[in-house]
Amino acid sequence: MSFDPSLLHNNGHGGFANGTSMGIRETGVVEKLLASYGFIQCSERQARLFFHCSQYNGNLQELKIGDDVEFEVSSDRRTGKPVAVKLVKIKAEMLPEERISGQVVSAIPSHLDGKSAPGQVPTGSVCYERNGEVFYLTYTPEDVEGNVTLDTGDKVSFYMETNKHTGAVSAHNIVLVKKKQSRCQGVVCATKEAFGFIERGDVVKEIFFHYSEFKGDLEALQAGDDVEFTIKERNGKEVATDVRLLPQGTVIFEDISIETFEGTVTKVIPKVPTKNQNDPLPGRISARINFTDKELLFGEKDTKSKVTLLEGDHVQFNISTDRRDKLERATNIDILPGTFHFTKESREMDMLSAQRNHAVRIKKLPKGTVSFHTQSELRFVGVVEKEAVPATTTKNSSPSKVKEKEAEEGLIAYEESGVKNTLPYYIKDLEGGAYPQVGDKVEFSISEVKRTGQQSAVSLKILNRAVGTKRLHGYIATLKDNFGFIETANHDQEIFFHYSEVCGDVDNMDLGDTVEYTLSKGKGNKISAEKVTKVAAVNGIGEDVSNTVFLGKVVRPLRSVDPSQTDYQGLIELTEEETMNSPHFLLTTVICSNISLEASKDQSYPFGIVGMANKGDCLQKGEMVKFQLCTVSQTGQMMACNIVPQRRALVECVKDQFGFITYEVGESKKLFFHVKEVQDGLELQAGDEVEFSVILNQRTGKTVGCNIRILLSLATPRPDRLVNRLKSITLDDTNAPRLVIIRQPRGPDNSKGFNVERKSHQPGVID
Repeated sequence: MSFDPSLLHNNGHGGFANGTSMGIRETGVVEKLLASYGFIQCSERQARLFFHCSQYNGNLQELKIGDDVEFEVSSDRRTGKPVAVKLVKIKAEMLPEERISGQVVSAIPSHLDGKSAPGQVPTGSVCYERNGEVFYLTYTPEDVEGNVTLDTGDKVSFYMETNKHTGAVSAHNIVLVKKKQSRCQGVVCATKEAFGFIERGDVVKEIFFHYSEFKGDLEALQAGDDVEFTIKERNGKEVATDVRLLPQGTVIFEDISIETFEGTVTKVIPKVPTKNQNDPLPGRISARINFTDKELLFGEKDTKSKVTLLEGDHVQFNISTDRRDKLERATNIDILPGTFHFTKESREMDMLSAQRNHAVRIKKLPKGTVSFHTQSELRFVGVVEKEAVPATTTKNSSPSKVKEKEAEEGLIAYEESGVKNTLPYYIKDLEGGAYPQVGDKVEFSISEVKRTGQQSAVSLKILNRAVGTKRLHGYIATLKDNFGFIETANHDQEIFFHYSEVCGDVDNMDLGDTVEYTLSKGKGNKISAEKVTKVAAVNGIGEDVSNTVFLGKVVRPLRSVDPSQTDYQGLIELTEEETMNSPHFLLTTVICSNISLEASKDQSYPFGIVGMANKGDCLQKGEMVKFQLCTVSQTGQMMACNIVPQRRALVECVKDQFGFITYEVGESKKLFFHVKEVQDGLELQAGDEVEFSVILNQRTGKTVGCNIRILLSLATPRPDRLVNRLKSITLDDTNAPRLVIIRQPRGPDNSKGFNVERKSHQPGVID
């Protein structure tokens, strides 16, 4: 085979047939070695590569068959075949021979039954921790000792073994140490700000859990929900982890008897519990059950009719038996109708007078039984004569300085049996998010207060808007201290509005919310929005969103980010170099297989606040982003949507609960972040490479980092053995390691210093 080594030195660019180089290092084993060339078996793939001895960086006499080497892949210009270049011999990793403790990460699938496709062996994986870093190894059924089936989560011990041919490291001689703990069940009994407690279903005991361990929607979690969890020990205490919801009624604590018993109350629940009152079942009922006198406990939740119980009351009840400790108590307690004859209690009937009276023996009725007003079944149609004003408070203002503006009633004119009437209405009685205006046609029911006979309109619905009233739709683009801006439905400009023009609570408005408003001219003919009302979201970016994901660069941010620019819209440019050759493209191809390769430099697309995947994200000029394209239904314009920034930077420093990222934003070259914004609760260190979002604080005008995710941790902590050793060393310890000079250094003239006189050297003259 003819081979020219100079062909691999393409002016510093080893490459493929097209003259480009991937620059990716691979590892392999020297399989064959002759006088001037040899062959390498790749460790990470099934390939056998040729190499010339001139490409070996080292003493060729020391290179032997079976040695591990690292190299790059290039191609021969003449033949186009791949060859190995820039070879470096690497030392084989000395694996520990002691048994290692670890855990099964992925068990061998049980449905394979030890079988798989021809030529393949079913594998699982285990992991172990060393010096704060977690390593993963594969294993096969033959590597498990004894007739044992391993499951995910089992604790095991094993040895490490290296495949000399491929260099791959695997686990063998695996021994089961401890089976994974089974899942427990319980009921959530208390929820706090960031944690809660679960009443266990196996023992009479509560267990703590943090909200970060709940796998589900925290907003839907409430006391009384059935859950399952795993028990782990942290800081010497048992806690619940991996908490998941179960169908309601899965967890059952007690069995309730079908038979009903009768008894007498001997001790009632105290009205005001004492400080030392810790008994959850303070009540007592005496009854004769199965020819045996028994005293049963009961608590507040065991009374059925919610009638106040007194000592001596004759009651009927069921018996509840706890499955965990077999404790019996009385439940479903209901006072018998003849108990007043049994207790000889006098019952009086009288009208309430002006004297001070209080109610006793109160019976709770079903919710909704008592009503203070009646509502007509008929629906009426009328016209709004006066608009109702909701109660508002200036946002971010001190309650002691600003008084809340009281709600004002509106008026509706309608006709009933040929007679014209007017009826008041209030904002709270509207149905839907839209607020009616003067002249609007509405439909309503009439509500009348029983005590006073006062009538008002309720369940209002807008039928038709008044002629000449033009209501526009938009999207909240900016929120400041007492004003904001609305992005128009065409996404091409923004409209100013003051919080005093908001119909409803300003605190409930977020960026990207859909609103309805009217236009008006103020001083200097400046256009602003009035009667801003939050309405149900509408499709603002068009229905024809492309499935293709593009990669581009922000050439112009939104005006909320850069107020100095005249255009409201931001602009994203597609660059062919960035799309085709950048590392961002390689990363994106893993995430989405529909990357477009037809982007060119001349293509650019505008975007607004609706196009942002995270409405609070602050895109800067020059940032790389992923996005899709959509068509605005009103204008037919192509715009960018579902925009996600591709940010990467290094952590500069971390100080207690906050830190800074080397990311230039605005006038600052550092981006502030709080440690609570780091995902998965990981600890950041200086030098770590992270991915993050940039959020603009509308109140302070400053930007902060959030949703921080670690991509590469460059800072390696000291091993525990070294930390413990350093802690144990003291300056006074005579046995501590210290530096001792055995021989003093000497100069070239064998003296203790450099005593040779310095002279100027003449070229070509030897002294």
